[in-house]
Amino acid sequence: MQEKLLFEYAVIRVVPCVEREEFINAGVIVYCAAQNFLQVMFELNKERITSLSEELDISAVKERLQAFAQIAAGASGGGTIAALPLASRFRWLTATRSTIIQTSAVHPGFCTDAHDTLIKLYTELVK
Repeated sequence: MQEKLLFEYAVIRVVPCVEREEFINAGVIVYCAAQNFLQVMFELNKERITSLSEELDISAVKERLQAFAQIAAGASGGGTIAALPLASRFRWLTATRSTIIQTSAVHPGFCTDAHDTLIKLYTELVK
């Protein structure tokens, strides 16, 4: 039997009108220190987003979500935050915000494969 490893995750939300606090789940961030894993998976469902706001610039939202993915990957396009250690990047990505892109509270769990867990959570919470 494979060892169960601690992981943490948060749901990425698009909040078109911050004042109304309505949101669409757009992605998931998964962090597993034991597997040196931090990854973001997202998808923009334009139809769902425009049901809450027809004025929201979808391309700007996509750019912000891509920045999340770059930071998680430690890519040079992610700026100075992307150069931080994995745990610090996860904490920065999941910090409380009052912007169009927000994350849920961080939730813990146990997994054997963080990538498989990312896909499972994405399918359950975003699709």
